Amino acid sequence: MKCKHSRIRKLLTLALSASASMASAQQAHFSDGSARSMTMPADRRVLPESELPPLPEVPTGFFDSGLSETANQSSYTLDYLLQLAAANNPTIRQARRQISGETAKALQAGLYPNPILMYVGEKINSDGSAGEFQGFEIQQRFVTANKLQLSRLKYRQRAQVAEHLAIAQQYRVSNDIQKHFYQTLAASERLDMRRELLKTAEDTSVTARELYNQGQTTLPGIRRANIDLQQHRLDLLNAENEFAEAFRKLTAVIGCDISLGYIDGNLRPQRALPTFDAVYAELIDNSPEVLAARAKLAADHTAVRRESVQWVPDIVVQGGPGYNFSNYDPVYNASVRLELPIYDRNQGTILQARNDLARQREEIRRIELLLRERLAMAYRTYATSLQHATEYEGVIIPERQRAYEELLQSYKENRVDWPEILDAQTALFTARLQQIDQFRDVRIQETLIDGFLLEGGLMAAESSTPPGHIDSVPKPR
Repeated sequence: MKCKHSRIRKLLTLALSASASMASAQQAHFSDGSARSMTMPADRRVLPESELPPLPEVPTGFFDSGLSETANQSSYTLDYLLQLAAANNPTIRQARRQISGETAKALQAGLYPNPILMYVGEKINSDGSAGEFQGFEIQQRFVTANKLQLSRLKYRQRAQVAEHLAIAQQYRVSNDIQKHFYQTLAASERLDMRRELLKTAEDTSVTARELYNQGQTTLPGIRRANIDLQQHRLDLLNAENEFAEAFRKLTAVIGCDISLGYIDGNLRPQRALPTFDAVYAELIDNSPEVLAARAKLAADHTAVRRESVQWVPDIVVQGGPGYNFSNYDPVYNASVRLELPIYDRNQGTILQARNDLARQREEIRRIELLLRERLAMAYRTYATSLQHATEYEGVIIPERQRAYEELLQSYKENRVDWPEILDAQTALFTARLQQIDQFRDVRIQETLIDGFLLEGGLMAAESSTPPGHIDSVPKPR
């Protein structure tokens, strides 16, 4: 591109030096590219190079040192980053611990009560004797009505809830990795485009000085070119900072530090999504959030069954051998006890469990409606971004490209001025920047829709007892 510009500048210089009258007749105002008549004598307008406004210095001040280490940058693919996240993201390990915790509750809730061993002594030291009875007894509670089996089943079902939530957490992490990956990839492409725009601004600044020396622009035109050059330098710094931010967010979700590097991927979507109704049906059938809510409903059914038999009395058997020091003979004690459920038949706890069962039915419906609302927003963003990106790809950018090439040809034929070429080139690059943002939005929404709309890869893993759960007992049973 620089060689092409150099040849063009030589043509311009030759054309202007060949005819002084053509130089005074061919006018250009640099700020808007429109031709204007410059009638002032050259000796009153042209200053020596040393007296022209100097080119602005490269912006100084705070500089992110991490961006300067480009020589040893690595290249990262999406699959590699997903593997790193699976091994290092703490929320995935938290979700696995939730499963282990519910499994441990199931183990504890189904354990049989321990027997109780007792020493028994009656009327000790009566008349200075060892007592009437000395011996040992053992007590055992026999649990009735399958209470332990139901308790264990309930917590096993809650472990299934935790498994669905662990899958949901994996999707959250995976979706966040992909989302930040595409944001970083887009930031990288924007950075490359900003570098190209800066080259255009540098060419513009040089061209402004050449046009001034030929009497075709003014000192304010040079100053405007300097301002534009410095603004593009700042835009490049901003693009570098955006890339660093996006990359560091990506590494945060991964869960381990990796050096700043290049992102190896493709922003272009590979396929079109199905219809809204088809996507929503897939969500309702297979979303981990919905499956977890349904598994929780099954656990709540079991909780109602468990609390409904809590009032059935357990049988407590106690007995053991001893020695009767009054009659000097061995004896045995035995007893059987059970509670009479006359007043307390666990009515309140049963009612709590039934209310939680009804609440969970509404929770499933709430999740389905929430998914529909979230899908509506995601699908609209996806459709709009894809429509714009497609038209930019097929119409707008090709038209911008052809317009730039036609203006370039017209310039070679001395029919337009050089600032118009630069304006067309800037418009082309700006359209490409907009297309990058549109493709980025398409890939992000595509990722979320394919990933059941789950995001938040650094949010703590959810518990199997959701917000609003009515826990009817304070301990596992």
